[in-house]
Amino acid sequence: MTLRLDYQALTAGGMKALGAVYAYVSGCGLPRDLVDLIYLRVSQINGCSYCVDSHSQDLLRAGTPPRKLMLLSVWRETSSQFSDRERSALAWAEAVTQLGDGHVSDDTFALVRAQFSEKEVADLTVAISLINSYNRIAISFRRGPPCE
Repeated sequence: MTLRLDYQALTAGGMKALGAVYAYVSGCGLPRDLVDLIYLRVSQINGCSYCVDSHSQDLLRAGTPPRKLMLLSVWRETSSQFSDRERSALAWAEAVTQLGDGHVSDDTFALVRAQFSEKEVADLTVAISLINSYNRIAISFRRGPPCE
């Protein structure tokens, strides 16, 4: 895949602003492995090869078992690989990412609120929105993994 244009250079200010949001999420108190798991799942949904590669690598380097990564796309069908907290965050990430019907259900909100504080839910939502933005930019300009 050939990069369509060097968007990072052309919109350096915009990318720097997204980087500031990334820095906020990194320091907001949410566990790094949970955030990376959310980044990976959202990237899978969106089909962003660059981000799937990047966040898979991050999780593997942090010690996440490969089996857990392989089962991420079917997390609802696996009971032993994901904690209740991870499952609620994944459900929230999927709902926020897939707004086809224009809303996130009260049931999904209740699920995430049962596991996270109000601030954590807000921070999770910022993280989900951020990776959706990065995915859309990378996909639009055909940014693939570094090995391509």
